[in-house]
Formats: sequence, C-alpha cells, structure tokens
Amino acid sequence: MSGAVMAADVEFDQYVEGLKQEAQQKGISQQVIDEAFADVTYKPRAVKADRNQPEKRLTLDEYIPRAAPAWKVKQARELYRQHHDELVTIGKQYGVQPRFIVALWGVESNFGKFTGGYSVIDALATMAYDGRREDFFRSEAMAALTILEQGHISASEMKGSWAGAMGQCQFMPSSFLAFAADGNGDGKKDIWGTEADVFASTANYLSKSGWDDNFTWGRQVKLPKGFDLSIQGRDKDKAKTLSEWSALGVTRYDGSPLPKLTNDIDAWLIAPDDENGRVYLVYNNYNVLMKWNRSYYFALAVSHLADLIY
Repeated sequence: MSGAVMAADVEFDQYVEGLKQEAQQKGISQQVIDEAFADVTYKPRAVKADRNQPEKRLTLDEYIPRAAPAWKVKQARELYRQHHDELVTIGKQYGVQPRFIVALWGVESNFGKFTGGYSVIDALATMAYDGRREDFFRSEAMAALTILEQGHISASEMKGSWAGAMGQCQFMPSSFLAFAADGNGDGKKDIWGTEADVFASTANYLSKSGWDDNFTWGRQVKLPKGFDLSIQGRDKDKAKTLSEWSALGVTRYDGSPLPKLTNDIDAWLIAPDDENGRVYLVYNNYNVLMKWNRSYYFALAVSHLADLIY
C-alpha cells in the first residue's frame, strides 16, 4: 500500500470520527453509531460515478424508448394486475392514480430489481468526505442514522446507490424521513423489501408534493407554424389555461382540438429538445414529478410509461 493511499485512509477514518461525534450530538444512540460505522469503507467507485456521469445527451426520441421499452411496459401491466387491489387501496388513500405508482417503481428501480449494492453509510460517508457536496451528503448521513435509530432496517441491510438513494423507490434518507409510509401496518417503513411500503411511500411523496388525481400529467402536442417558443417553460408566469393554449393554435399531437374542461386547468408548454423535438403541454402533476427528480426526461419517461399501464 502506498503512503498516499495510507494517508488518505487515515484522513477518511478521522473524517468518520467527526461524523460519529455529530451523530452523538444529534441524539443517535451509541449502539446504532457503532453498528452503522463498524465496517465503514471509503468507496472510490462512488466518487468516480459522481464525477463521470454521462455527458452525452440523448433526444427524447432516443431516450423514451430506452427508459420505457416494450418489455418494461409489458412487465408494468402484469405487475399492475398482480398488485391491483393493494394499489387501488393505497391510491384511494393518498389520492394518486395507481398507474403512476407503478410507473415510478419501474423507472426508478426496474420494479425493485436495481436498487444499488452500496452500503448507504459507506456511500454517504464517502461522498461527504470527497467534499464536492459535503453539506448535502453529511446531512443525508445523519438522516440515514436517524432511520437506523427508528428501527426500520438494520445497517447491514441498508443498501442503495453510490449516492445513497435507497430501496425500490430510490429515496434519499431525508426523503425517507419526510415521505416513507407503512403500507402494510407492521410498524416499519421498509422500502427495500415490502412492496406495500414502496407503493405507500411513493404515493405519499406525490400526495404531499401537490398531486391531484382528478387530472393526468399532460400530453404531447403540436404547434402551428411560426409559433413563438419564448413562451415555453415551467415558470409560474408562463402558465396558461387549456383554452388559452387552444386559442394560440396548440392542438393534440394528432391535430385534434385540446380537451374542453368544465373547470379550465393551468398548463405549461415545454420543449426540452428545442422546436424541432417533442413538445408537451404539462399540468401541475408533471411539476410534482419534477420535484421527485429535476429531469424533464425522467418525468416524461414516468409519464409515458404511466399512459401505457392499464
């Protein structure tokens, strides 16, 4: 082992001691601290993953078929039918259409198959020590310790992504504390292995973030020639009602008129790929999906998959 590597290990160990002290000050029990940090290891692969996130940008025409391929649509429909009664019950409780719960499950973790193999404590301690977003990851580490303190899972079973996103709905620890729900009434919030808890947690996140199950997410639309795209975007002042968009010549993608609602609804025009790519009118539910993940592409993949689940 080189001197530089040994020095880095010593520095990481010292950093972990600081995390332990902070946890003690925040009221985390010594037993939980000891268990959580017993085998804590610096994970250079996590830092590499953070710094080497893909820069090549796909168009929506390329991205959506990859994010929601035919096999995933088929699987989503099968799982929707398999869990139908449970999903309907949870959907009614939280005011969220079940197809969106299944779609998020599919896009986030391939229905629980890809949840990450990192120890969450390892990942968060590594990312905090790396320093690029230290305050964020240090705060998430304290949230992860709080989850262990509450007894929802053991430290050895708390697995997630290189960034510390956990379980089948890929919640960061702070999101877990804010939104995780006990879907089967056993007193635990197990987003790793209990599907009822995954569904309830997903629905609770959407509900508390402003979801309205009276509406869908939006639709792909067609613009008239010469349309002024400067009015696109999700800023509050760029919202117009469907009837106002219709008056500007916006139509459904097939060219038919936009729906006429008894109670008109605000919508925003978005063109993530520019005027030559796909264009959408989105409702507030789409804005809620953007709170989950601040990617236009992610929210459109979830929306597209949800539209194909029945």
